[in-house]
Amino acid sequence: MALLESCAGLRKSYGSRVLFENISLGISEGERLGMIGRNGAGKSTLLKILAGQLEPDAGEISLRRNTRAGYVPQEAELPPDRTAQEIVAEAIAGEHLDDLERAARIHQTLGRGGFTDANSTVRAEELSGGWRRRLAIARELALQPDILFLDEPTNHLDFEGIAWLERLLAGAPFASVVVSHDRYFLDNVVNEMVDLDRAYPEGLLRVEGSYSTFLEKKEEYLLAQSNRQEALANRVRREVEWLRRGPKARTGKSRARIDEAGRLMRELADIESRQTRGVTRIDFSATDRRSKRLLAAEIIAKQLGGRTLFRDLTFTLGPGTRLGLAGLNGTGKTTLLRILNGELGPDEGTIERAAGLRTVYFDQAREQLDPGQTLRDALGAHGDTVIFRDRPIHVAGWAKRFLFDSGQLDRPVSSLSGGEQARVLIARLMLQPADLLLLDEPTNDLDIPTLEVLEESLLEFPGALVLVTHDRYLLDRVCTAVLGLDGRGGAQLYADYWQWEQARPEPEERPAATAPPRPASRKKLSYLEAREFEQMESRILEAESAAESVRAEMQSPEVVSDGARLRDCYERLQQAERLIHDLYTRWAELESKQ
Repeated sequence: MALLESCAGLRKSYGSRVLFENISLGISEGERLGMIGRNGAGKSTLLKILAGQLEPDAGEISLRRNTRAGYVPQEAELPPDRTAQEIVAEAIAGEHLDDLERAARIHQTLGRGGFTDANSTVRAEELSGGWRRRLAIARELALQPDILFLDEPTNHLDFEGIAWLERLLAGAPFASVVVSHDRYFLDNVVNEMVDLDRAYPEGLLRVEGSYSTFLEKKEEYLLAQSNRQEALANRVRREVEWLRRGPKARTGKSRARIDEAGRLMRELADIESRQTRGVTRIDFSATDRRSKRLLAAEIIAKQLGGRTLFRDLTFTLGPGTRLGLAGLNGTGKTTLLRILNGELGPDEGTIERAAGLRTVYFDQAREQLDPGQTLRDALGAHGDTVIFRDRPIHVAGWAKRFLFDSGQLDRPVSSLSGGEQARVLIARLMLQPADLLLLDEPTNDLDIPTLEVLEESLLEFPGALVLVTHDRYLLDRVCTAVLGLDGRGGAQLYADYWQWEQARPEPEERPAATAPPRPASRKKLSYLEAREFEQMESRILEAESAAESVRAEMQSPEVVSDGARLRDCYERLQQAERLIHDLYTRWAELESKQ
């Protein structure tokens, strides 16, 4: 496949801190590249450089002529006083399109984003976080990019939104580069993986295949690297012993051996320095409570804005219970957590708590953090120490446990990244012994190594846990049961996430790709045009169905691994997309005649 963009020798630093250097990679047509790495490795920075939003300190970037790049940041800024239609229209204001083509492009883009005629006229400030994320992506789709760069695109999306994005990217005619820590999302979407880490000699490890394939290849690489390090250490040990004995004659051969010993030592030191890495240590403190019944909810109900979120809800939490809350955005998951935390009361029913119940609550909005506080104060320091499990620990050592260095202690919280702020909040919560953990989206912005440590900590926590997360991997691995909320009053317990996924009902209003509504009067249309107009909706649906079939075919393993078949599918998909575009254009033309 043809190369769209390549870079060589990229380097970027902030002050004395080098994020990455000597980075080289290429992006070709049809590639869906997933990028992972530790917090602070420079993923977002590299993405901005590749998207043309930021200049590197060194290195070169080559973009194929006339290649269009789209970029969706972690927190996209949308004008609050504009509707979805207006925002998409403004995005293509500079495009050379006539009025009919422009109208068709807007309708098609909003349809691909899942917007209906109803919510496409709602102002951006009134949309939920998930729909604002969809709108930010749709705004870039309107420009018909050849490469789309997305930074943590699943943040704020509910399960339905994530499924929509998976379908969109998996069947897209454009290439994509995605920074994400959602492991199931990466497994379902990408066909290449990049791990950005200075532990690798080239600064990154690139593997063809899904995230699961990447894990296998990475394990093979690390084993080979470990074997190489061990063999190198043995050779260095022998050379050091030889050097200590000292050659009797400084011949050319012995001098060459001395030089070779020096080279081996430098290579070993380089490998060892690259392998040195810190891991966040998460360990929630539990009390010594032996109660078998920590909290009981009895036939509780809650309404908000005249809508019943749940009713007749009954469950009991005891030690070892790890309950996941599942549901689309707005179904009441956070509201239920706040009821369990005592911030809100149920409209009906009762909440019975064990005497002296100690609860720790992780707020997804992170309102417990003061942006003006220093890191030292935010970590919960009393002077120069924190108290963890009844013993004092120096704040610098506590900060190091969460991968902060002492030089950051006097920096304000507002200067920290999203992942760093999440680690600060976890560090504070760990200082509080708890019987019950209430965690609302604790995984946002955390890197995969930290997620893995968090999973282990939650699995080992002896108390009760109620978890809200859109990280399906975490939900599936940690929770012993899943409570599904439909947002219309219904709630049901399931054995795991996948059982809920199979059984969950469709949302009340599931936005779909919709064309302009058909007016009642067509007095200005000829007989043939009226017949054509009546058939247009079914023709568009048929064309979109055909395009979806080609996208599904492109996802099959036998096609992905066959370059010729993949190119054939890509050409057929382009033809299908052009047909859909022409049909929408013709529809708008006929509608304008009325």
